[in-house]
Amino acid sequence: MTDLNLFDFVPAVVTIILVVGGFMASNLLLIRHYKAEPKYRHRLYLIKFAIAFVGVLLIIVVLPLSESTRGQLLGLIGIVLSATIALSSTTFVGNAMAGIMLRSLSSFKVGDFIRVEENFGRVSEMGFLHVEIQTADRDLMTLPNLYVVTHPTKVIHATGTIISAEVTLGYDVSRRNADRALLEAAQETGLTDPFVLITKLGDFSVAYQINGLLSEVKQVLSYRSTLHKKMLDHLHQFGIEIVSPSFMNTRAYPLDKQFIPQHGPHEHVEAEAGKAEELVFDIAEDAASLQEMRGEYKNLSAQVAEKEKQLAKSSEDQQRKELAKELERLKRRGERMQVAIEKREQAES
Repeated sequence: MTDLNLFDFVPAVVTIILVVGGFMASNLLLIRHYKAEPKYRHRLYLIKFAIAFVGVLLIIVVLPLSESTRGQLLGLIGIVLSATIALSSTTFVGNAMAGIMLRSLSSFKVGDFIRVEENFGRVSEMGFLHVEIQTADRDLMTLPNLYVVTHPTKVIHATGTIISAEVTLGYDVSRRNADRALLEAAQETGLTDPFVLITKLGDFSVAYQINGLLSEVKQVLSYRSTLHKKMLDHLHQFGIEIVSPSFMNTRAYPLDKQFIPQHGPHEHVEAEAGKAEELVFDIAEDAASLQEMRGEYKNLSAQVAEKEKQLAKSSEDQQRKELAKELERLKRRGERMQVAIEKREQAES
């Protein structure tokens, strides 16, 4: 190996400067580009990693090293990269790969209700390594992406979900009366297309399941509770006792006594629909609203660009005036929306 002089390091120094400068410039451009699209932010990390990796390889190539030393360095990088990928099933890289898979499948998004094993909640954040959900007790739970990918995930569809509730009644209760009471309960709850299923004929009781379509999935907790309340009300109105066949009470009652509660002065006081969800899923709702605002702002920007093209091509004065007026209205709306997004981002940061 010949002796090195300062001029031998010039290509390496220039390459290092170009790589660092290019990385910083691309980082600024990528952050600005993906700021309005948080659901694609995982691409930002992948691109930055790829740029840094290529930059390191370029620096090694231009360093004034012998061929054997350069080959050893490149071989070491290849071994480290291969070992990292091999261990990805249980490491940091495993969760990163699982995050890419979740976003590629797009099976759910921020604001959706999901259930992974026994964990149920509303998605408040989808990070590069984890999925954060807000549970029914208002707490935030972090699920590693690898855990979500390797376990069955149930997603409540945004267009509606089936709400169901089950009750067991004795064989002395008429099936037709039970069906009518449960169907009326579902209809009064606000469920559409209700239907009753008999899920089990037990030794001492019959299991009835009432089902109905709920379109307001954001209020799933309130509607489930309301459905149970209406089931109690309508079964009692039909004179159906909801007691176990082995029910025993040592107090003496007349033979015609029915165990149905009397209507009190506050019987019809009901909680306002949606109150529970507003309190429980507030963080997830804010995250979903912010994402919707960003999507609407992106669509608005596309409309502005389209109107500007139409204005440039138009030659009629009347049409140009109308396009200019519409363009000005869209721009003002976009400015207001951008201010609202910035305020929401500052409040969350």
